Amino acid sequence: MARKQSVERANELTGGFATAQKTIVVQFREKERKTDELLQLIKQDALSKGLKDSDFEKVDMYIKPEEQKVFYVINGQTNGSIDF
Repeated sequence: MARKQSVERANELTGGFATAQKTIVVQFREKERKTDELLQLIKQDALSKGLKDSDFEKVDMYIKPEEQKVFYVINGQTNGSIDF
């Protein structure tokens, strides 16, 4: 009985916002991009520059819509940009 209650309590703590599906969309003028789409474009760009899929540990993304660019840094070392 105690185990069932602790499982229910754990489900309550991990439910809600923590497990909700999330979509982030950046809009600027007439353009609109989902962050998932931008991350895929970053991945493709980095792979084309010689990185392997297994090399990715951390991806930082900086969106600058006024410049129509998305800058990225992979693992604190490799950087680049893609068009917004």
